[in-house]
Amino acid sequence: MELKNVVETVENGEQDAILKVLQIYNQEKSQCFTFEDEEREARKKMAQLLIKFLERELQPSCQVTCLESIRILSRDKSCLDPFTTREGLQTLARHAGIDYSEELIREVPDLDVILEALKCLCNIVFSSPRAQELTAEARLVVGLTERIKLYNEKNLSHVFLLAALRVDIRQQLAQELRGISLMTDTLELTLGVKWLDPHEVASEGSPPLPLPRQETERAMEILKVLFNITFDSSKREVDEEDAALYRRLGALLRHCLMISADGEDRTEEFHSHTVNLLGNLPLMCLDVLLTPKVRPGSLEYMGVNMDAVSVLLDFLERRLDRGHKLKETLTPVLNLLTESARVHRQTRKFLKTKVLPPLRDVKNRPEVGNLLRNKLVRLMTHIDTDVKHCAAEFLFVLCKESVSRFVKYTGYGNAAGLLAARGLMAGGRAEGEYSEDEDTDTEEYKEAKPNINPVTGRVEEKLPNPMEGMTEEQKEYEAMKLVNMFDKLSRQQVIQPMGMTPGGTLTPLENAVHEMAEERSSSDSDLGLD
Repeated sequence: MELKNVVETVENGEQDAILKVLQIYNQEKSQCFTFEDEEREARKKMAQLLIKFLERELQPSCQVTCLESIRILSRDKSCLDPFTTREGLQTLARHAGIDYSEELIREVPDLDVILEALKCLCNIVFSSPRAQELTAEARLVVGLTERIKLYNEKNLSHVFLLAALRVDIRQQLAQELRGISLMTDTLELTLGVKWLDPHEVASEGSPPLPLPRQETERAMEILKVLFNITFDSSKREVDEEDAALYRRLGALLRHCLMISADGEDRTEEFHSHTVNLLGNLPLMCLDVLLTPKVRPGSLEYMGVNMDAVSVLLDFLERRLDRGHKLKETLTPVLNLLTESARVHRQTRKFLKTKVLPPLRDVKNRPEVGNLLRNKLVRLMTHIDTDVKHCAAEFLFVLCKESVSRFVKYTGYGNAAGLLAARGLMAGGRAEGEYSEDEDTDTEEYKEAKPNINPVTGRVEEKLPNPMEGMTEEQKEYEAMKLVNMFDKLSRQQVIQPMGMTPGGTLTPLENAVHEMAEERSSSDSDLGLD
């Protein structure tokens, strides 16, 4: 059907005629996501007419059809103006049941109307900064939270979008509207769990069944909303009341890790959102991963239930094996495990037994092989700086931030990037709080240790001396030739010779020489030498 005919009917026709042409238009354009430029003005006019038409007293079926047409038009970013006015957004908000201009939220009896109106608002808010501003001014997020409280609203996409796109709304949700508590309650209802202890929940059935598809979708929407409104929680101090709230949420997230969804892909996605949110919790609250009692079938280590940590480790290895979009998919779980290991001794020791068991194979480079250690060491030279840093930091923490132990498991060549960044090129230990127990070496490692090349981290065959048979003059000539080559590359700024400061950081060679000379001079003066 020609668009001009649809516009003409909507402008001049009766309700039945309008309903009929809109149904045809919706059917024809249901999968349309690109629009012709020559019809742009006609679409804008149609958008204006539909907003006015929606303000009439209409049957729910007619409202749904009109909202479907608005949703189709809202896909065109060039035709959003009629929808991004106060009046237009208020009309859509009223049909979505989230208009907070009155004291109470008006209940919309037809759920299909609510759903279509929310879909329209999601499209419009996502594509229009102006709509985002007006939505914040109209306090529609208050209406959304009231709907969740009063009617257990199922569609949370609009809350997620507002929290993602507007920092002020994110803060309003977290603080004024107590959104973390509200969404935690909603997650608990969605999961259908019972509390065994203050920090442990379980499914009603035994053994637990996979979470049904609808509940999984809703739980993931809740997790995404919570991720946005807790984004800075791990970076700030929390009081006792907030800590109790985060621990309650953490207990539910642990349960999310321990259950499956409908299908492997859906389970992986569900666990991914769970891991992302766990990374936002304050570090002091991550102890809920370890608090459940050890029960028959649980994985116990040092008297602690390690089921959740084991699931996280399996999740990490699956992500490593996929090798797809490592920054987005791998760094959240790596960071979570790193921080958990840093603050919980049992977690670190358990992870070390799995990731860095006592060395036996010293014939191959640390990055060669299919063990988890090999896969992580390979990431330490990854092209993406964030991935490289996360992998190195994780292994460094498992080594109790000891340089010698870190080099032992990874090789100095792989470790150099992190050591340079931390100012530890000269060795030593970072400022972490760790026990003093020693690393245990296998007999194979002790026997091979004198022949291990610390740079590559493996035993290497002795290479012939390239200067064997040369006279002293020939050696000096070759040495000067090498110096001249480096000098030429340096002057052409192809390379920059670097040196190490007394503090263990890399710096341009001339600065390093100057600092070392100053330190030597200072030492001599302290000794009274002249």
